[in-house]
Amino acid sequence: MQLTLVRHGEAAPPVDGNDAKRPLTALGHAQAEQTAQYLNGIVSPEVFVVSPLLRAQETLGHIQAYFPEVPVLLCDKIKPDDDAEDAIDWLSQLPFESVVVVCHMNVVGHIAEQLTHENFNPFALAEARIYRQSVIANGLSTQEHSFIPTL
Repeated sequence: MQLTLVRHGEAAPPVDGNDAKRPLTALGHAQAEQTAQYLNGIVSPEVFVVSPLLRAQETLGHIQAYFPEVPVLLCDKIKPDDDAEDAIDWLSQLPFESVVVVCHMNVVGHIAEQLTHENFNPFALAEARIYRQSVIANGLSTQEHSFIPTL
């Protein structure tokens, strides 16, 4: 199966401490679009999984424009401070062979760390990493591709 992990693009600072509603900046939209264009030529998603936070949803919007028929699942276990083990458990229950997840640092970096058993490697803004594995579980993934926007 193929699992694609994507970090959201650059977001505006919180307004009145509200982290959930931070929109992408103009640069963040451009980063998300570059990542979407890259993914359009390399993945065939069956489902999108996205965080409930606005910046992740706006990033997904750019990707989704290339795959308008692909359903979206909202996941409340992939927010910035969520536990990667809980996220992996949730993702492992999905009955799909190609999943694209759009979420946040630090959780996305810890998911990648646990899936590959490699050292923690932070994701750049709007970075996408594509993994291959038989099932989503600790230590069973191999990174096949990655993309970082050049903006």
